[in-house]
Amino acid sequence: MLGRILSLMPGTDARSGDFVDMMRRFSVPVGRTGDGVPVYGFGRSPEVLPIGSARLPGAVPQASTGAHAHDFLLLYYAHRAAATVVVDGRRWSISDGDLFVFAPGQVVDVTATDQVAEDGWVVWFPADMVRSGAYASWRSHPLLFPFARGADRAQRLRIPPGDRAAWMARFADLDLELRTRRDGHREALTAHLTLLLVGLARLSADVADQLRSSDEPLLAAVFDVIEQRYHEGISLAAVAAEVALTANHLTTVVRRRTGRTVHQWITQRRHQEARALLSETDLTVAAVSRRVGYPDVSYFIKRFRAEHGMTPARWRSG
Repeated sequence: MLGRILSLMPGTDARSGDFVDMMRRFSVPVGRTGDGVPVYGFGRSPEVLPIGSARLPGAVPQASTGAHAHDFLLLYYAHRAAATVVVDGRRWSISDGDLFVFAPGQVVDVTATDQVAEDGWVVWFPADMVRSGAYASWRSHPLLFPFARGADRAQRLRIPPGDRAAWMARFADLDLELRTRRDGHREALTAHLTLLLVGLARLSADVADQLRSSDEPLLAAVFDVIEQRYHEGISLAAVAAEVALTANHLTTVVRRRTGRTVHQWITQRRHQEARALLSETDLTVAAVSRRVGYPDVSYFIKRFRAEHGMTPARWRSG
C-alpha cells in the first residue's frame, strides 16, 4: 500500500491507540486481482471516520509489501522527492511538486524505491466518503473525476511551485483533525477532504497539458480538439477526423487509456463549463446551454439532470 505506510509518522508514538487503530483500519486484506496481486481494503470502524493520512518520509516502508492494489482512493503528494514508482507495470519518476492520484485496482510497486519522498503526504479514503445520492457512481462525481480518469492509467499532476506550501498546509490541517479528534472533527475532516479534492479537480482541468507531460501525444491531441470545439456540435467522427483515425479505432484507444469514451469526455467538458457558468455568471439556463454546445435547452437540462441528479437551476440555487 504505497510501500505499506506502516512505519511511524514523525512525532507519533507507536503505542498510541489512535495510531494502532489507524493502521489496523488501513491494512485489511480483501482479496487478490486476476494476476494474484494482493488487494487491501479500508477497514471500517463505526466510531471513526474512514480517512487515513501519513506524513512522508515517516511513512517510508521498513518492510515492503511488493506489488499490491487497494479498493479505496489514494492521494500521494511528493513535496520534495527524486524517486520512482511502478504503477500497472509502468515506471514513473517522482519529483518535487508531483501529486499522484491512485484509483481502486491499480497495481502499485515501490519495492525498488528506498525513499518515496523526502517530504510529502499520503491521504486515503473510500469512495463513499464523498459520493452522494445525486450521482449514480463515484466515477460521475465532479470532485472524484481525476480518480475516474485514472482507472486505467496512473495520474500524475504537477502542483505549481507557488501553490505547494498551501497544499502542504491542507494536508497538515486534515491530519491534525484526524489525530486529535476534537469536537466537530467529523465535519472538519469532511470539509478538509473536500478542499483537497476541489484543488485536485482544478489541477486536472487542463487535461491536454497533463497528457502531454505523461508522453501521450495522441490523447493530448484528442483533448485539444475537444477543448477547442466542445461548445460546437462536435461528434466522435469529427474528433477522429481531426487526428486522422477511424472513429472505431479512436474509441478503442481512448477507452483503453482513460476508461471513458470520447463522447463521455466531450460531455464531461461541457458540463464542467456549464457548472462554472451557472456558478459564476447570471446567464440564463438557455444561454448556458448554447455556450456549452447544447442548442436544445430541453436536452441540456435532461443531460444535466442525468449527470448531476438535479436541474441546472437547482444546481445554481444550491
